[in-house]
Amino acid sequence: MPLDPKARRFLDTLAAMNPPSALTLSVDERRAGLAHLLSFFGAADEVATVDQFELPGPEGSLAVRAYAPIGARSGERLPGMLYFHGGGLVAGTLDTHDPICRSLSNASGCRILSVDYRLAPEHRFPAAVADGCAAAEWIAAHAEELYVDRERLGVSGDSAGATLAAVVCHTVTAAGQVPLTFQFLLCPIMDFAAETESRRNLAEGYLVDRDTLEHDLKHYLAPGADRADPRISPLRAADVSPLPPTAVHTAEFDPLRDEGQAYAERLREAGVRTLYRCHPGMIHLFYGMRGLMTYAGAAFRQMGADIRSLLAPP
Repeated sequence: MPLDPKARRFLDTLAAMNPPSALTLSVDERRAGLAHLLSFFGAADEVATVDQFELPGPEGSLAVRAYAPIGARSGERLPGMLYFHGGGLVAGTLDTHDPICRSLSNASGCRILSVDYRLAPEHRFPAAVADGCAAAEWIAAHAEELYVDRERLGVSGDSAGATLAAVVCHTVTAAGQVPLTFQFLLCPIMDFAAETESRRNLAEGYLVDRDTLEHDLKHYLAPGADRADPRISPLRAADVSPLPPTAVHTAEFDPLRDEGQAYAERLREAGVRTLYRCHPGMIHLFYGMRGLMTYAGAAFRQMGADIRSLLAPP
């Protein structure tokens, strides 16, 4: 279908400002730009509770923000979902993605556990992966005190945070460390070495462009790193058959659309129970701009329904 009219007006306004190429931005400018965008257009739901705690990471403590959905009773054990925020693994914080976590918690009925993993370039690959795996292991081991049902624990994320979620899920599942029940991936980057049709056709003018992806990858990886490494590009993992039930959501006008769909198809072919949705007329990060994209409300309801479906017995 056509590009959503509100998305069109937003992109036209952005283009009229003639922003510089992302490749010319410093990391601080990239971080500030994302924070401004999400704070300006975000819309935060009320939830039952928001708590923050720290867990031990590979090189120091990691902050985690826990959200309980509206209607949750005090001390109620709920399905749990680790969440890794987007931002190219160089930007984003617990605060920038707070409204997204609130929406997902209410929609899914899960206790969301948003992990403040280390960012590049201060901490390049594989620091974020190490943090994500450590968080998954610790939360699984301490599920009872976190009021999380250990038998219904999953991982999730958006954009590059979804990349991290997929890598963490594959790593801890292959090692038998954490019995994850599901994964939910929202507009994921699944192959940093890809040259898909959507990457070619939507390379410029759709918020996340080729230069943005290259800027972030340049700061995330050390010189000489292989972007086709499955810990960087999880679509290239040798075997995905042991993975838990998965939902992948993409956006029609997102350059990352095709690799998200390809990952879903690969999982299905491997026998993994998989749900795939492509949100019509939407651009990357539409889910973080509920104050502008009214469709996002319906999208979150669909996300929640899919997560609940993954938690249900097959």
